[in-house]
Amino acid sequence: MREIVTIQVGSFANFIGSHFWNFQDELLGLVDDPHGDPVFKNQSLDMDVFYRAGEMPQTSFAYTLKHMQGIPTYSPRLLSIDFQGTLGSLSSHGSLYHEIPSAPMHVRTWTGNVTKLVSDPQKKNLFLQRLDEEEHGKPSAEEDDHIQDKDIVECLENGVHFWTDFSKVHYHPQSLYELKGLWMDAQEFDNYGIGRDIFSEALRGEEINDRLRFFVEECDQIQGIQFIVDDSGGFSSVAAEFLENIADEYTNTPVLLYAARGPGPGTTNKNALGRKDSISKALHDAVSFSRLSSFSKLIVPIGLPFLSRSKASTFLCIEDSKAYHCSAVYAAALHSISLPFRMESIGSATDSHYVAGAIDVNGIVQMLAGQARQNMVAILDVAMPAPCLTGEQNKQSVQRGLHSLTPEIAEDVEDFRAIESTTVHGIHHSGGNPASISEVQDSIFASYESALTRPMFSHLSVALCPLPIPLPFPSIFSNLVRERGELLDSPIYGSQSRGSLDVHSIPMAARLRSSNAILPYIETRLGNLRRFGIEKGAPGSEVLRSWGFEKDELQDMGEELSRMVMALDPREESSDSD
Repeated sequence: MREIVTIQVGSFANFIGSHFWNFQDELLGLVDDPHGDPVFKNQSLDMDVFYRAGEMPQTSFAYTLKHMQGIPTYSPRLLSIDFQGTLGSLSSHGSLYHEIPSAPMHVRTWTGNVTKLVSDPQKKNLFLQRLDEEEHGKPSAEEDDHIQDKDIVECLENGVHFWTDFSKVHYHPQSLYELKGLWMDAQEFDNYGIGRDIFSEALRGEEINDRLRFFVEECDQIQGIQFIVDDSGGFSSVAAEFLENIADEYTNTPVLLYAARGPGPGTTNKNALGRKDSISKALHDAVSFSRLSSFSKLIVPIGLPFLSRSKASTFLCIEDSKAYHCSAVYAAALHSISLPFRMESIGSATDSHYVAGAIDVNGIVQMLAGQARQNMVAILDVAMPAPCLTGEQNKQSVQRGLHSLTPEIAEDVEDFRAIESTTVHGIHHSGGNPASISEVQDSIFASYESALTRPMFSHLSVALCPLPIPLPFPSIFSNLVRERGELLDSPIYGSQSRGSLDVHSIPMAARLRSSNAILPYIETRLGNLRRFGIEKGAPGSEVLRSWGFEKDELQDMGEELSRMVMALDPREESSDSD
């Protein structure tokens, strides 16, 4: 067994995670669906890599109905961290167990009147009501007109407030950790300094480490940690402190870190900010990137300021203000990247009919960050949906359909030392028939051969299984996307956007690449740290002091960022020394 533990820190990270786990849950359900597409029956994917098996016990903090005790459970190997109150209608103990109501505390030294204030629980939306009905054996929507699929889709499009509003997964009681007692909202929790001491205060760090230890110690042979952090505010420093502990305790366990930036304060137009706020934001970005990268083996920045305007959204209809929309795209890309981590080892000739190119987390890290250039910052590209195989050179190839989800990168740069790992799954021929593993491989390799520039090294993973679209997925596909993700030349009449009722699965391609195209991203952070924080009379020096940083720490950060730049552009070495 080669398990992966997933950690999600912050609101947008949990939005991404909610979609990610919905994809996994959908795959599990389609395997057992007698009416499902046969392509999902033989996935050759080991879901135990991301999931843990257990059973419903009697515990000290929860009770299980007698008829449910001992029933097997299958839940994500996940630790989620967020504000108190961001779980919506979901209990912090998850949904597998029923909480024991806490006994009222009687203070005998007080003889006066007592007023008890109890907030109303969050009301479950139509989607969660449907899940409850199915859990308790009540009539489904096909048998009862009470809740229809179209009503659920409309409800979610207009009413997602929490990441749990569209989650259809059962979570283990150790998975959901709330940061209690902060008394602030996301708008106030907007910089690195404000979250710096939160991890170590009130025994939070010990409690979080204990929860991670619970999942790690039950692994037979952990292959790595998939870490997603909302790095737009204070959760960045919470994650950095946590990552430092992980680096100390699990020295040989590689961390694949996604630094995610969602809609909201993190994507605010700089021109709309005052000078002080602009400097604070620039310093946050620099410090956050420096600290997070120092405790991970490979860091992948994701989160475009305006996803809807990007080339990645060519066949999508995104509302940038909706975390529910944007996070779905990033989650789909992470799902594709993670497929090689759970591909079953090729043990016979028949196995290769379904998957090829298995690799583990350490393999990806060593491939992208462990080569001669030692670049640990990767770019994430996606084709959603991926184009079909046409066999014609003048048509769009899978590689040409890939566009970046990483912000602030250089476009169309030549890098003869680039390294990339691409995952392609569920690809069709132009006629709609599924393409075989060998046909996809031949097409990709032919594209490399005909390209004017090609990477120094590339790895390809292929699977027949497409990305399943679960019911709570947002309606973000354009009217050029058909039921199985085929791309049309002319739009479907009568609809601007299409969702899970119209599109049931899509072919996908995603790529991690080590390239000097990431230079602008790093150089911007290095320049801002020097200009606003390190140079004599820097206007942001007081801000950094209020965040708890001394001058020598800032100098160390600057030197580390400078080394990253020099690794990608040796010409900077002479100018830096000057």
